[in-house]
Amino acid sequence: IHEVNEVEEERCQIKTSRKKVKQLHTCSQCGNNFREKGNLKKHMRIHTGEKPYTCTQCGKSFTDASSLSYHLRIHSGEKPYNCDQCGKKFISSSNLKFHLTVHSDEKPHVCSLCGKSFSRLDSYKQHLKTHNEVRDHMCFECGKSFTRADHLKHHQRIHTGEKPYKCSYCDKSFIRPAHLKTHERVHTGEKPYHCTQCGESFTRSTNLVTHIKKHCSVSE
Repeated sequence: IHEVNEVEEERCQIKTSRKKVKQLHTCSQCGNNFREKGNLKKHMRIHTGEKPYTCTQCGKSFTDASSLSYHLRIHSGEKPYNCDQCGKKFISSSNLKFHLTVHSDEKPHVCSLCGKSFSRLDSYKQHLKTHNEVRDHMCFECGKSFTRADHLKHHQRIHTGEKPYKCSYCDKSFIRPAHLKTHERVHTGEKPYHCTQCGESFTRSTNLVTHIKKHCSVSE
């Protein structure tokens, strides 16, 4: 009787597994399988190019509702994901997750050549290029090469004179967004770099470093 029960149990397991296989919905284009028919429908839009979800504010279209919902936050300024350590807010959970590495100091990607470590894989890969001297982004104006496309883009503005980042307080424009941010502190009075020894604040990190050296020379 015990053996008969085991055989029946095996048959039931086989039937159940067959049912599970039948439940899978297969993409006719690439062969990917989906448990839910709705997920297959969404996936098919990658092949068809269909984007039924349209932003009413800018006209941009998306393949699914969640992508549109994420995009709408750019217009509304909504940032529902908060960092519980510093209070900074983010549009998506993935952006928050990346930000949290700043607090944790977790840097799992270690360079075997120099020992330098990185929190992000893309930063680690870019670093490896400095060892291999892979500079595959070349400026056709002067021949200077760069490891990253965005670095080349910023460099080329020296030749073109383009300064797309405009100050909202005066007529000055800048090549890089970081330069604009530093400049606008002249208008806002913001001084985010604080000396932990005397409390003095600075608009630039370089000014803080110079200031700290003065404390060191005095203590010596």
